[in-house]
Amino acid sequence: METSSNTIQVLIQLNQVLSSAIVILAFSLFAYTIIYNLRSAVGRSFAALLACMCFTYVGDVALFQVNEPDSVVNWLTFQWIGIAFIPAVYLHFSDALLRVSNAPSTRRRLAVFIAYFFGFLLLLLAIQTNFLVHDPIYSPGITQFKAGPFFWVFTIYFYTTVLWGAYKIYHARKRCLTSGARRRMTYLAISFAAPALGVYPYMLIANATSLMPPQFLLAILFFVNLGIAFMIIVMAYSVTFIGALSPDRVVKHNLIHFLLRSTLLATMIIFIFIALPERPRLLGVPRDIILVTSIVAVIVLWQLVINIIKPAVDSLIFFQDRREVAWISELDRRLLTTTDLQQALENVLTNLCEILRVRTGFIYNLAARQGPRMEAQIGPHETIEQALVNIDIPKLIEQKNGHDGLHVAVQNDFWFVILQNKARDHYLGLLGIEARASDYNLTPEEEQAATLLIEQMELALEDRRLQQEVFAALKNIIPEIERVQRLRSTVRYTGSPSLTTTTESPVNQQEFPQMVRDALTHYWGGPKLTRSPLLGLRLVQESLRENNSNPVHALRSVLAQAIEKQRPSGERRMTAAEWLIYNILDLKFVQGMRVRDIAQRLAMSEADLYRKQRLAIEEVARTLSEMEGQNSAKTS
Repeated sequence: METSSNTIQVLIQLNQVLSSAIVILAFSLFAYTIIYNLRSAVGRSFAALLACMCFTYVGDVALFQVNEPDSVVNWLTFQWIGIAFIPAVYLHFSDALLRVSNAPSTRRRLAVFIAYFFGFLLLLLAIQTNFLVHDPIYSPGITQFKAGPFFWVFTIYFYTTVLWGAYKIYHARKRCLTSGARRRMTYLAISFAAPALGVYPYMLIANATSLMPPQFLLAILFFVNLGIAFMIIVMAYSVTFIGALSPDRVVKHNLIHFLLRSTLLATMIIFIFIALPERPRLLGVPRDIILVTSIVAVIVLWQLVINIIKPAVDSLIFFQDRREVAWISELDRRLLTTTDLQQALENVLTNLCEILRVRTGFIYNLAARQGPRMEAQIGPHETIEQALVNIDIPKLIEQKNGHDGLHVAVQNDFWFVILQNKARDHYLGLLGIEARASDYNLTPEEEQAATLLIEQMELALEDRRLQQEVFAALKNIIPEIERVQRLRSTVRYTGSPSLTTTTESPVNQQEFPQMVRDALTHYWGGPKLTRSPLLGLRLVQESLRENNSNPVHALRSVLAQAIEKQRPSGERRMTAAEWLIYNILDLKFVQGMRVRDIAQRLAMSEADLYRKQRLAIEEVARTLSEMEGQNSAKTS
């Protein structure tokens, strides 16, 4: 007898943990769907399905802990918020799938609205009358209402809607033309019964708790709930792919790591709550101290475990592409952003100034794709700017002072070092250090330390230059990748329109930079602006209202926004490297100045101006592409 009692107690605790885990899982996936799939009709209906499950299972978890009759009635009634609307949500979900497969139906939509209204009536019957359910019966781990005289009506309605929804999902699967779409729709069809199994079995046993031994009934409930948890994950996995533009690898990675970092962690915390004995003191200290310490330890250690096992998990998820995924991860870890480069160079420059006992120094990047720019500086800005204005770089290259390992040129009270790549066949930048003497006077120890620091500067600049070349290549192919992903993620269904009718955005065309150049050339009017393909941009179409429905004015407004995004912060300076792109765009296209006048204002040759103008136009094109992509993401 004691063994049977212990078995029942263990099964009750297991069911309590599993019910809590399902609540956490349903709520986690509900939040995940709201954040990432809210624009999808299928995602919204699936979120409603998960919300109903949350109501039902929260009641189950609470009923493990309450004994008072009033509390039992309140929590059983609370469950009916989810139970009453589950059939309607089933119809809503299956109708959304068919609408996504290009099979809309006004009658189905009307049936969904009627089902929601009928669900509201069922909820009122459960709360206000005894016709549907009444008088709870209490049994540890199995507490339910008794079935009322009209409960059979709900039973017929429940299974009719579930079967009808299953048939509509089968119909949606038949409309799929590709094997991938059919496979995911099959997953949905198989896991479709999970919410129903999570709700209705409690009602089936409402008047039959004495028909089988409690331990047998609790064991059945445990395995049923285990299957429900698995099927919910399968449903979420399938729904997440519907309408997703990201590659399958990204969708899988995001979902699995979200479940590991949130759902599984929360489940472990709930297990700690339930597993700790209900005693005031444990191991001689208050139970709360043990509880809090255990929770903190689990949270901290689990994050470390996730970071450790992440490569192994990713290798399992993407087994076929594991080498490429590892390479992408390593690339992401080693990439240098503009801020990273500036901070690294500033640290090295600071160390060099401290070693040489000087107060002023700078690193000027000569190989930046946007044109020469200041990367790091220490000391008065005016002194550094004056040194750059009067510098004679060809003369610096000819000079050679110091030992064989370090080439230092003295000019304008500064010591200069030309920074080069490893092969010593390309100039990367210019290092300027305040001259502590009129002649080069470094000691061998100082020269050795300075050489090491200068090598670090050269490595950082070379890595950054190579990365910029990679980024430039990616900028050219990313629009094509996005277009392919859009076509790839669009599930083909019987009767759906052909993909070849989809309008191609100008952003995705190879001639896009030339389109931008032509439009800027006729910024204040002309055929290259009035007939520009850029008029087809979604940004331009949405700017019509603000520009009196004039397409040309709308395009000019969008171009002005893209130009303004090139403007650095702070006070405008004509000769500063960071203002070069904006100054060229503003003077050339907005103010319409002549090339000769612009070159004089910017203190540069006309040939150099033409080269920098091409880079400036490329930056505007890149900015327009980003603006169009952000706008499409907001309105999709």
